[in-house]
Amino acid sequence: MSAKTVTIYGRAKRDEQFLIKTENHDIRISKNKNHPDLDAPSPLEYVLAGYAGCINAVGTLVAKEQKIEYKSLQVDVSGDIDVDKFYGRETTERAGFSKLKATIKLEADISKKQLENWLKTVESRCPIYDNLVNPTPIEVDLVSAFDTVSVI
Repeated sequence: MSAKTVTIYGRAKRDEQFLIKTENHDIRISKNKNHPDLDAPSPLEYVLAGYAGCINAVGTLVAKEQKIEYKSLQVDVSGDIDVDKFYGRETTERAGFSKLKATIKLEADISKKQLENWLKTVESRCPIYDNLVNPTPIEVDLVSAFDTVSVI
């Protein structure tokens, strides 16, 4: 097994834009009241973008392995969501997406069977797809601003 831990760090002061630090990038999330030119996608859009990007990355790798020469790969993802729970309104609906739909267009001169095999392989190897379709345990540690954290 080749395990890897992926970690991000996020922070925002009250009424400020949420900023994420990754290994190599800074990511902004949502609106920036002070600098509208720095507005960024919402967390929901990042979920969809992460899924589309993962299909692209894995799809490219699988195409190379299966010796599929393609001209382009287009991935469009949409999700249906009831925002009542988000806004604190009474509802029996879940807070997250109730359905996601991906439309994937691989422009290549291959048979339908090859295309279906490519997609099956991509889905089986895409970590984001796996996290979206299978329950993933989430451990949350809540740390008070008064707690001390020792860094080793």
